[in-house]
Amino acid sequence: MRIVLDAMGGDYAPAEVVKGAIAAAKDENLTIILVGDQAKVGLELKKYPVKNNIETVHASEDISMSEHPVEAVRSKKDASINVCMRLLRDGKADAVVSAGNTGALLTGATLTVKRIKGIRRAALAPVLPNGGKGVLLIDCGANTECSPEYLVQFAYMGSFYAKTVLGFDKPRVGLLNIGTEETKGTQLCRKTYELLSEAHKEGRINFVGNAEAGNVLSGNVDVAVTDGFTGNIFLKSVEGSAIFLLRQIRGISEKSKKNKLAAAVLKKDLNILKKMMDVSEVGGTALLGISKPVIKAHGASDAGAIRGAVRQAIRFTEAKVTEEIEKNISFMKLTDDEEA
Repeated sequence: MRIVLDAMGGDYAPAEVVKGAIAAAKDENLTIILVGDQAKVGLELKKYPVKNNIETVHASEDISMSEHPVEAVRSKKDASINVCMRLLRDGKADAVVSAGNTGALLTGATLTVKRIKGIRRAALAPVLPNGGKGVLLIDCGANTECSPEYLVQFAYMGSFYAKTVLGFDKPRVGLLNIGTEETKGTQLCRKTYELLSEAHKEGRINFVGNAEAGNVLSGNVDVAVTDGFTGNIFLKSVEGSAIFLLRQIRGISEKSKKNKLAAAVLKKDLNILKKMMDVSEVGGTALLGISKPVIKAHGASDAGAIRGAVRQAIRFTEAKVTEEIEKNISFMKLTDDEEA
């Protein structure tokens, strides 16, 4: 398998990206293609023993986190993200991983690799920890304004991913809402509820109804469907709460000798909790709806998170999620036009 890795994407590129690539390349059946400034990438590679399954492709430009995504992608033809996408489009790689500008990654994937025919919008689908296999949140920021058809397609795509990659036999799909009653929420939520209920009756999706934000991580649903605006706020709230909780636990454990002793006794369990909340354990967010696998790693990814994102790209590719979506596209389209 060949994975393209954007060496210039992320807060700690290229050093941590290269380090993560070296760690991931221990799998001899995997070839990693590092795309970026060859002089900078080469300097980082010299720090490690030579690995025959790591290749480099030069890209003379990169896109920063602060640049306007669409303008940057269109004007910087030799940006590392664009080069990555061309390699994927041309069949020279099986998947792309980048910790770079999210908007640029989405734009590059949409313009170059293209969406699956019939899919209205690609969606970002991170896996959030819940003490089990996790819960898939879709969308978390790619589409701030959505139609009911978008959300129905998100539900299908999320269900396929949860089944084939996360291992849920019959993923429970919930619609993120302000209450569990079917009459709750905006017009968008109510119409989507109606459409998902119909799909459930037809046996095409396991829709379990509305899910309140407080219950998403409790194990009641396996896939949480929402628009990108709401999903991004929910995701950032979860991330912020996790950071706050770990910081408070650390502060409490250092308050007194008694607390330090208790922390020492609970060290193993506390490390398990920290690991469960660690972004490197999942590594990245799947971009669902694109015709080939694309993974968005966190902008602050270290080497461990990059390695985790590569692992996720491998699972995404091997599970053939894209093919599953393509096979079921006729059930996911509510209108006849090919573009919306």
